[in-house]
Amino acid sequence: MGKFLKIGALVLFLFACLIIALAPIGPMPGFFIGGTETKAPAKWGATAEVDEIRLMVPGSIPRVVIIWVVEYSGDLFVVGSSESGWVKMLGEGGKVKMRVAGNTYNLNADRVTSGWEPIVTAYANKYRPNYPEIVNNFPTVEEAEGSFGVFKLTR
Repeated sequence: MGKFLKIGALVLFLFACLIIALAPIGPMPGFFIGGTETKAPAKWGATAEVDEIRLMVPGSIPRVVIIWVVEYSGDLFVVGSSESGWVKMLGEGGKVKMRVAGNTYNLNADRVTSGWEPIVTAYANKYRPNYPEIVNNFPTVEEAEGSFGVFKLTR
């Protein structure tokens, strides 16, 4: 009986390690996005209350990151450091999956190369009240050229 208990505990421990290694946790990317595949709505609704989403960027090994999202002029945008892995993987854009709460949406991410300044400003304004120590370390819009990857999420 004790042998089976030890084997069961070992299997449970290895399973927990596998889940931790494959799921995104904080700044660590994962491979699985989860959620229920859902058709994207015509309007996103109350995304102002949504702080974090999961974004799956495809590749030979897909990457799922937990990131912030901002709505600007009725569209959703994600912003990341131009040095981050998911921004480099996405390049100029492509198909992505976004998970909000329990719903997962198949979307396109299109890189914004001009007119990104008000999007980055809206992004900073949304997150500054709750995360001032992070947002206050962002470069100013005038200094930000080339330091951010800004992507519009479309249906």
